[in-house]
Amino acid sequence: MIDEDPALAHQHALAASRSAGRVGVVRETVAITAYAVGDFALALRELRTHRRITGSDEQLPLIVDSERGVGRPDRALEEGRAVDRSTLSVPVRVQLAIAMSGARLDLGQPDRALLELDIPEADPDRAFEWSPALFSARAAVLEELGREAEAAEWERRADIAAEALDAAAGVADREVIVVEEIDLIDEDGAVGVASGVIPMHETEAEIDADADPEAAAGVHAEVDADAQTGDDTHQEASADAEPPADDSPTRPEAAADAGEEQR
Repeated sequence: MIDEDPALAHQHALAASRSAGRVGVVRETVAITAYAVGDFALALRELRTHRRITGSDEQLPLIVDSERGVGRPDRALEEGRAVDRSTLSVPVRVQLAIAMSGARLDLGQPDRALLELDIPEADPDRAFEWSPALFSARAAVLEELGREAEAAEWERRADIAAEALDAAAGVADREVIVVEEIDLIDEDGAVGVASGVIPMHETEAEIDADADPEAAAGVHAEVDADAQTGDDTHQEASADAEPPADDSPTRPEAAADAGEEQR
């Protein structure tokens, strides 16, 4: 609801707070919806109440940004520096870096704003959930510094990361997604960067099977049968083929190297 009608979501949150004002998640929701409608003073009050109730610093980036919203970038920086960042989760740490960078921009300090974004998570060759926002923030600072070419490159990387994450989540175009630079998800949950095309096509039978659980069994049976036929064909072909001259395994880094050359 907050994305479609933040004002209505805020009214619901306020109503909930009147009957459950001592529940941390309720105060947190009031704060988030207040921030969404631009009531930064209320957002700050509710965020501090939430932190006092729960002892959590997970909403610290929103506190910093709300301080910026009420015109206190200096206070925003103080809030951000008051917490040991190593105790924060990685997504919160990244969001905090973005908020702190924004406060530096508010103070007319673009060079220091860029330094705030020099964190290990700003890896242009890997895409996490926070990467698009982080890359875009860096692009904005570089543009402020007059480094347009670098800004355009980081904005391009932000677009690539967003497309890669959408493709990995299966929410992009079902026909064919052409992503300039994308590879597989690694064990850390990142999407690596390399050239590639990700097919997301679903047959009509598979789409019908999503709606009909009984049909799903038939679809999977057909897929298994096709896979078995493919295995038999592959075994026959392998028996006739001569062994390759070099059977060393392909390095995972090859895809990334190809992507770098393409760029």
